[in-house]
Amino acid sequence: MSDYLYPLNDILFTLQQVARFDRLAPYIEGGLDDDLLEAILIEAGKLTEQVIAPLNWSGDQEGSRVENGDVFEATGFKAIYRSYCEGGWGSLSGAVEYGGQGLPSSIATAVNEGVQAANLAFSLCPLLSQGAIEAISSHASETLKDTYLPKMLSGEWTGTMNLTEPSAGTDLAAIACKASPDGDVYRIKGQKIFITWGDHQMSDNIIHLVLARLPDAPKGVKGISLFIVPKFLLDSEGNPADRNDVQVVSVEHKMGIHASPTCVMSFGDNDGAIGYLVGAQNEGIKAMFTMMNNARQGVGLQGLAIAERAYQQALEYAKERKQGMKPDRSGKAAIIEHPDVLRMLMTMKSQIDAMRSLIYFAAVENDVSHLADGDHKTIAKTRSALLTPIVKGWITEQAQEITSLAIQVHGGVGFIEETGVAQHARDARILPIYEGTNGIQAIDLIGRKLFSDKGAAMGALFSEMKIELEELAMGAASVNAKKVLATIELAEQATHQCLEAMNKDSNLGTGSAYSYMMMMGNVIGGWLQTRAQMLSEKNAAFSEQQKQSWKQSADFYCDHILERAKYQAYTVMNGQGSIDELNENSFSR
Repeated sequence: MSDYLYPLNDILFTLQQVARFDRLAPYIEGGLDDDLLEAILIEAGKLTEQVIAPLNWSGDQEGSRVENGDVFEATGFKAIYRSYCEGGWGSLSGAVEYGGQGLPSSIATAVNEGVQAANLAFSLCPLLSQGAIEAISSHASETLKDTYLPKMLSGEWTGTMNLTEPSAGTDLAAIACKASPDGDVYRIKGQKIFITWGDHQMSDNIIHLVLARLPDAPKGVKGISLFIVPKFLLDSEGNPADRNDVQVVSVEHKMGIHASPTCVMSFGDNDGAIGYLVGAQNEGIKAMFTMMNNARQGVGLQGLAIAERAYQQALEYAKERKQGMKPDRSGKAAIIEHPDVLRMLMTMKSQIDAMRSLIYFAAVENDVSHLADGDHKTIAKTRSALLTPIVKGWITEQAQEITSLAIQVHGGVGFIEETGVAQHARDARILPIYEGTNGIQAIDLIGRKLFSDKGAAMGALFSEMKIELEELAMGAASVNAKKVLATIELAEQATHQCLEAMNKDSNLGTGSAYSYMMMMGNVIGGWLQTRAQMLSEKNAAFSEQQKQSWKQSADFYCDHILERAKYQAYTVMNGQGSIDELNENSFSR
């Protein structure tokens, strides 16, 4: 079992150069300080490597437990959460007026990559808190912000999302949890399931954000409201006091992320849990999507992080494990000398490089959408929305392949739990499922994003990619640039086909959505890999070995991974008919 190493150089290069972090300079008072950024990430590396990562394996083995209605997290997790909070890591991008540090969220993304790779189960607690913080910041009253945000940013209180119910998963219109007015507050009654870190002992209070339906509310999603429901009600001084009518029914027994307590929560078994309305009545879906979009990019980051962790372990094992003879028969060969193992390792590395580039490219775009104004803000907001389902969907699918390959590199011992590499595959398996399954991400991409503006935002992205690639085709990255350009032509044709299919029948048109989403991820990955190749060549701080590594990563990606986009484009263009014909009788035996 290998130790985790925070990939500082790769993260700095990708964030600063490939993602063009300097785009944020006009919006930050005093500009950007590269030395400060590096100093922050060096300290993040120390935290993730030395404090958080060592408890990944033990937390997986121990899990969490319920005793007398309270959930107790794995041994040591409270201590590492305290270290995380004392370092101010949860408040990096928080608003200064509530105790945050006011830094761009893309810096927090770079820190969170390390936290998630070090210990995915642990990282879900601060991830959900960050989503709750953003929802409260964007939609709650000033009184609620003043009451809850300072303690949440400090980490003294954590946050959760309570959406799913036994009969309401993807279909939030079926939510049955009820909220009844009671003076200035509401009484919440109902059950929620799959609530990540729904209860624990790491913080003084837990702030649940709960979707519920008011009496006489319209049917469907237009009748859902959002409420703050704290575990402990606050006294006149704003400190946790009496227990609210919120109970943990049980903790799920899961395939992976064992140390993350996934709770069944019951609200209002007695008089009703006291809740406070966030935003306007019946507009909970709007606030919910603020949480969900934050979480979806966060889950994409988890896909990158767990893939990086698995790759590091596979690479170290491949260097140490000796099997077979060297080509000249001079002695035993490390398995990394065998071409098929090299193929697997570079399949992992080249995709991780592309995934990281997309993550940070999207993170910078998201920052621009919050910091800029006027047309720049509008364009960035549209681009950020377009990228979100690709970040969540494509990257978490790649994580399945990469964590599986890590096991394959280990051979038989990879299938043995004590090796530790199987944990990464188990932990990664939830990523295409939660915060909206990847099928939902794909439908969101071609429905809400592509079809809603008739392909305008995607067309703008295609144009930007082609302009840059045509310039790159004149330089050292010309071979790969031309390959990506040719693939973009197919992707544009597939986009046109998608729009036509959606025009004819928006329901049947979604049959090609998954292939379209994966195609776009592979295409954007090829574009950013080619950009990275060019930038690495010009980077005076890089050694020749580093430059060669980035070139080989881009070459392999464009020869092997980018080719998948061509197949996916043909599937979108030619496979819709066979999907349209399917129904439940297609599976008769």
